[in-house]
Amino acid sequence: MAFLPSLEIGYSGLSAQRLRQDIINQNISNQYSYNTSTGQPYCRQLTVFTEQKDFAGVLNKYTTKYESTHHRGVYYRANLDKWRNAGVTVAAVIDDDAPFIPVYDPDNPLADEDGYVYHSNVDNTKEQIDLMATQRAYEANVSAINAVKAMMSKAMELKGS
Repeated sequence: MAFLPSLEIGYSGLSAQRLRQDIINQNISNQYSYNTSTGQPYCRQLTVFTEQKDFAGVLNKYTTKYESTHHRGVYYRANLDKWRNAGVTVAAVIDDDAPFIPVYDPDNPLADEDGYVYHSNVDNTKEQIDLMATQRAYEANVSAINAVKAMMSKAMELKGS
């Protein structure tokens, strides 16, 4: 049935956006903290999304040639399994490569030999914008899941009559 892969796509999006939101909240809450052993400020973290792929499924998609004859032509199994491994997953959580912000404070015990203390590269405005984008993407996935559920309900209703 074509409804289940559609639900899996939406659920994978919900899961990925939830993790992204957790990382953003972690960035906001740690923006003023330092690693006490090294004296380094907290480094902003970012999430990297990728298409959800199952190696065996991708291999079967391109190697299996089950033919299905139709009056409009020949179809292969690869066309039938188009959405089998669709969805999104978090590939990695990486550190942002933006530089730390130097502030001149020679009396601070964390200051370097030039008197600079480095603050975190977390920008609260960027984090709030990312948080709003994450919230909108989460809501879009919820709407898509609700639409699929409504279609499933209608299909069961039509089949029952």
